[in-house]
Amino acid sequence: MEKSFFLTKDKSPKNIQIKKDIINHFVNYGNDTIAELSKELDLSVPTVTKLIAELSDRGLVADFGKIQTSGGRYPNIYGLNPSSVYFVGVDMTRHHLHIALMDFKGDIVKYEMGISYMYENTTESFDILCEHIQKFIDETGDLKQKIYNISLNISGRVNPDSGYSYSSFYFSEDPISNILSNKLNYRVTIDNDTRSMAYGEFMKGVVQGESNVIFVNVSWGLGIGIIIDKKLYYGKSGFSGEFGHFPIFDNEILCHCGKKGCLETEASGLAIHRMILERIKNGESSIITQLVKNLDKLTLTDIIKATNMEDPLCIEIVEEVGIKLGKYIAGLINVFNPELVVIGGQVAETEGFIMLPIRSAVRKHSLSLVNKDTQIIASKLKNKAGVVGACMIARSRLFDN
Repeated sequence: MEKSFFLTKDKSPKNIQIKKDIINHFVNYGNDTIAELSKELDLSVPTVTKLIAELSDRGLVADFGKIQTSGGRYPNIYGLNPSSVYFVGVDMTRHHLHIALMDFKGDIVKYEMGISYMYENTTESFDILCEHIQKFIDETGDLKQKIYNISLNISGRVNPDSGYSYSSFYFSEDPISNILSNKLNYRVTIDNDTRSMAYGEFMKGVVQGESNVIFVNVSWGLGIGIIIDKKLYYGKSGFSGEFGHFPIFDNEILCHCGKKGCLETEASGLAIHRMILERIKNGESSIITQLVKNLDKLTLTDIIKATNMEDPLCIEIVEEVGIKLGKYIAGLINVFNPELVVIGGQVAETEGFIMLPIRSAVRKHSLSLVNKDTQIIASKLKNKAGVVGACMIARSRLFDN
């Protein structure tokens, strides 16, 4: 696919690299003039003009007309042609799938949220996942011919470079990305779900120019996405961000990672779910018993709904979890000194019920000189953060080998 992007009479590796740089400039900074591109890339105007013309002939770059300036001739402004290339993002949660189609410019042109899907670490569940993705692609019509890349969010340990997921669908010696690519007949990449959410929020959400950001995903599990100098931080093997597996508590609760005492066991959606069931079974009252007749089918969505309906038991437990989270987010702030901490994931949909205790605990436990320049805010994209991030990551991998 990459060769078809740059298949011109000029096959110079240097010029191919410059074309990539031009496209990456448009991806990161938006439309621009040839003169500004020349300055940013430290190239001559004739060189940039020639390569822009070749990219325009390929249909990847569009001329958006002239812009007004303070004097002289009005220059033309160029940018990515939105309809030239498309990307698919897939966000897989415990009970649902969110799938979206994004154009080259970064705008979502089609999405389907809340597709009913019960994640299980089985080949049957994997096959159903593929069927849902294929159905979505088929429904894009003629646009499916222009889909370049699909990116799938998976929770847990994911190595995007090798294509292996060590927490889900680890059935074969082949990377899961290769298996998906063969099944769907498209290039497929994978990434950690929290990292995708962080990138979605960074590119299209609440982040407004900040360079150093921590995204805290409080869903069934607990993880963080780290952005340093405006770039996602992956770590050596792509496993960065396993915040939920700090060995914090002296308890006998077995975490899904196989160890006991992880932060996630007492500060996550799964912990909230467990504590609410325990206390209802011990005789405490909650409107949850009116909302859900069979407590074996209680979901985090039900708990969020009850909390926002001001159920006292749910509020108490969410606040308790918020205080624990805030204490250890304070530790993150002390270590990273970020400009912004974004609280996202399903539990963040309780808004003030989780945000207020987090902020209070951060003020109590972090160093005042460190936290005074750090804002703690809720996700803007909410449940769309993951699927938007997956699309954005699919585009960011445009030039991967």
